[in-house]
Amino acid sequence: MTTPTSTPTFNAATLPANDNVNAYSFCVDLNGQWFAQKGKMIAYYGDIRFESLSAGPLDALVAAHFHSPLYSQDWIVAQGRGKLLLADRGFDVNSYDLDEGNLTIRAGNLLAFEPGLELKQSIIPGFLTLIGTGRFVAASNGPVHFVEPPIRVDPQALLGWADCPSPSHHYDHSYMRGVMGAARSMFGIGGTSGEEHQFDFTGQGTVLMQSSEVVASEDTLLRDLEGQIGVLGVSGLQRLHHTIGQRLAAERQD
Repeated sequence: MTTPTSTPTFNAATLPANDNVNAYSFCVDLNGQWFAQKGKMIAYYGDIRFESLSAGPLDALVAAHFHSPLYSQDWIVAQGRGKLLLADRGFDVNSYDLDEGNLTIRAGNLLAFEPGLELKQSIIPGFLTLIGTGRFVAASNGPVHFVEPPIRVDPQALLGWADCPSPSHHYDHSYMRGVMGAARSMFGIGGTSGEEHQFDFTGQGTVLMQSSEVVASEDTLLRDLEGQIGVLGVSGLQRLHHTIGQRLAAERQD
């Protein structure tokens, strides 16, 4: 088999070390341990094994660096030595370095991170926060743009934010008007364009936006919502059921 002259052929020695293979994949030069989201490893060279976060020998590592029980089933630890290739369904993939930083990112877009970083669950549903010093790898639907507050961002285009306060919701008047608008505002997320509902950032810091309004996965947001249902009583569950019914009716009319 021959390959086009413009397409390189890699092996364990020629793959880049802790750098992009191309716009859609990243190669970790593993010598120790990395946290990785399940399903994002596409290939590897070397002596690498993958362990769930519940594995007994990993208790100290997980206790020190992974503080999001809601997402623990979605993550593994890759450990050993070799080249680890990461990708996510053809999305753009890039690595970022934090230096005593604080960055919050959409949970579905975070592919992997070094144990020098500590992961916590954000108060914003569907997002995770990385704290400390180290490298992480993330996917985006198109190139990433870095902007400074004050700014309002379409919720689906938002990838994350660094060293600035968490955003607040901003709803335009047209979003709030009418019975169906009221049903949407009760539920508070999704289902409308960024022209009607945005995340409002103020203060100092950096906001990360992807070049598309297509979210990589809604599973992480659903995981957050499901995790909060357990604190509701019967009346709360009945109210939520009613609100979801209104929300579905509104979507069918759009």
